[in-house]
Amino acid sequence: MSDITAPFSVRIEPLGRTFEAPASLTLLEAAGFADLRLPRSCRNGTCRTCLCRLVSGAVSYTIEWPGLSREEKAEGFILPCVAIAQSDLVIEVPDALEIGAPRG
Repeated sequence: MSDITAPFSVRIEPLGRTFEAPASLTLLEAAGFADLRLPRSCRNGTCRTCLCRLVSGAVSYTIEWPGLSREEKAEGFILPCVAIAQSDLVIEVPDALEIGAPRG
């Protein structure tokens, strides 16, 4: 029998790094535990600093209506600061950095 609480795998492109995202953490928090820094500011779904594109997979949100328009949601944009992985994901975050990696 499979463990339904197992974390999902999240790949960040174009960085090419993968991390695990348990249901108890937002994507932003899980990335931080994996030594990855995603753009962020407010951490509550309103400032849109973390806005990125969901290439594949599904997320749910910790708040009822995150700061996204219907059009942005339809185009696949998400806010990782309030998003929880519901499946394995690929997200496009051009400004993602590995913590401790040299900045170029």
